[in-house]
Amino acid sequence: MTPARIRAFCHSLPGATYDFKWDVDHVYSVGGKMFAVVYDAKKGQETVSFKVDASRFLELTDHPGIVPAPYLARAKWVQVRDRKALHDKELKALLARSHALVAAKLTRAVRESIGLA
Repeated sequence: MTPARIRAFCHSLPGATYDFKWDVDHVYSVGGKMFAVVYDAKKGQETVSFKVDASRFLELTDHPGIVPAPYLARAKWVQVRDRKALHDKELKALLARSHALVAAKLTRAVRESIGLA
């Protein structure tokens, strides 16, 4: 999946917002909390990072091309460095799950205000 398609998918999730941070990262949030970061400053060096269930963290980081996300691994985030490491369908499912994990931690009032109640 190309970085542009990843960004379009993240943006399509309910209540998702976009921000461009640190001069190179496309950051997607829900309720002000990050759920995905797409880095595509140079062709061939694109990566996507996102939160995963604690039970899947070790499983996913055992795949070639997927590593613990720098600075966010303690919060169970992974970084996909090789786009071929996951099929498009699986990557979309993991991004949607990341969105759901982050949204679940929001207060009820915040979830309601962004239409997730």
